[in-house]
Amino acid sequence: MKPLPATMTAMGFDTPGGPEALRPETLPLPVPGPGQVLLRVAFAGVNRPDVIQRQGFYPPPPGASPIPGLEVAGQVVATGDGVTSPFLGQIVCALVSGGGYAEYCLAEAALCLPVPEGLPLDQAAALPETLFTVWHNVFERGWATEGERVLVHGGTSGIGTMAILLGKLFGLTVIVTCGGPEKCAAALELGAAHAIDYKATDFVEEVACITHGEGVHLVLDMVAGDYVARNLKCLGDDGRHVTIAVQGGVRAEINMAEVMRRRLTLTGSTLRQRSNEFKGLLADEIHETVWPLVADGLLRPVMDRAFPLAEAGAAHARMEGGSHIGKIVLAVGE
Repeated sequence: MKPLPATMTAMGFDTPGGPEALRPETLPLPVPGPGQVLLRVAFAGVNRPDVIQRQGFYPPPPGASPIPGLEVAGQVVATGDGVTSPFLGQIVCALVSGGGYAEYCLAEAALCLPVPEGLPLDQAAALPETLFTVWHNVFERGWATEGERVLVHGGTSGIGTMAILLGKLFGLTVIVTCGGPEKCAAALELGAAHAIDYKATDFVEEVACITHGEGVHLVLDMVAGDYVARNLKCLGDDGRHVTIAVQGGVRAEINMAEVMRRRLTLTGSTLRQRSNEFKGLLADEIHETVWPLVADGLLRPVMDRAFPLAEAGAAHARMEGGSHIGKIVLAVGE
């Protein structure tokens, strides 16, 4: 194993701004504390929360690195007190609270997953954030079960593509909305049962037509705002509405009498601020339930494009442009 340097390169920003605000900086090498490992990063995932953080609207939780990046893949090069797994030298991917856009990154040992043979490291780095988010919100908070219908907005985003793939593997009928015929075609190819071009048609009317008026059992909502009232019209009785982002605004006006009459459930969550204990339990469940599918090659993330670490700003610009399909990653090291 290579000797560890005293410093590393990371992509940070001085003040919030556009993609051009991201710039390289030299930082001391992090030292793992109790229960932590230090990873030499090979690839880091790029996610919408990174963009929102750079814009100044999503600060890291107390104690987390101010450097963006919520998921990485690489080699364990140092361990803190009490860590027995993963062991030194092991190749893992990890969900982190920040710091991914760097040559080295701290991770909680409990939030590391072993990279199976045959899984490329760029794909490994593209899994944790969307997999943890979709699994928790669709199957745990949303109580999705085999045979149910799910409406997912942003069908070709990282979250959307993961929802399609997991839904297909676990017996869900996934209906997605996408912006344009090309993205709809891509979503259908991935396994979505139906793809609605929200730019050309009213998704509420389309869902009613597709489901013969019965509606869906669950909506995975990344828009919020005025979408919420429309989403509720798509739900059948006893339906569940799970919000994981507020790209369309933080306020929504809904008819609470309708919520009562049809026994609807509204919930939502963010993952980054949850305790390490909670995320560790979630990691254990994913390792037991989903990771065998990854090991067998049945679950692979949809990849869009890799950018060098130094071009993190260009990666953010691509995400904000909305033309990507699947996951964007940063190539950091070997």
